[in-house]
Amino acid sequence: MAACVANALTRRFGTITVLQEEPEPKWRILRRRARLLGVTAALGQAFCGVILRLRARGQRTRIGAILTAYGLEPVLRSDIAVRRIDSINSKSGRDALREVDPDVIAVYGTRIIRRETLRAVRAPFINYHAGINPKYRGQHPGYWALVNGDAEHAGVTIHLVDEGVDTGGVLYQARVAFTAEDDITTYQWLQMAYGLPLFAAALEDALAQRLTPQPVDLPSRQWFPPTAWAYAWNGMTRGVW
Repeated sequence: MAACVANALTRRFGTITVLQEEPEPKWRILRRRARLLGVTAALGQAFCGVILRLRARGQRTRIGAILTAYGLEPVLRSDIAVRRIDSINSKSGRDALREVDPDVIAVYGTRIIRRETLRAVRAPFINYHAGINPKYRGQHPGYWALVNGDAEHAGVTIHLVDEGVDTGGVLYQARVAFTAEDDITTYQWLQMAYGLPLFAAALEDALAQRLTPQPVDLPSRQWFPPTAWAYAWNGMTRGVW
């Protein structure tokens, strides 16, 4: 999905530089979640991840239809410069940021960015989040909004990055209307179709020095991936898969 973002921003702004992190090892993610949520929940989330990868194979037609309808390009263009780094929070990551010396930094799918990284350059960090902040921070926010019967708050947020998890000032938000064909494996693709124009608008605002965070009067909660048993229960009792 990151390729869709990079391709869209290249079409809008011309030359960009991509800093691509090495994927975090699965065992490290599992260990962190076990410390935070407990071993049972962490293992249940890992098992659900396997289920969702299998389920996504059956949704290839729907995903392809979304890509076509909204002009999303899932293969990275060959003319986009990519610099591979171990982590945006490492010394090499911060050094790469300083060398690029950007006017604005578009954030998609990275680790939580630490204070020293945010302070490494003067440019603002602007994040794409597939949920409505602050009510649905974290992971699979569109899914959780639907599970909660809260479709009004299933959408996307473009926001400034601070040291929290999706807690920075909100720049743009939009509700996303899902269809009966969609499920947890396709929500994010449709959200991206809605969110990319807003992402580009926020970056243009930053370049023009007119960033204006908007107050949002909503409760704040961070969400995590469902466990396998929660996913099955929500599907059977609420029809949200």
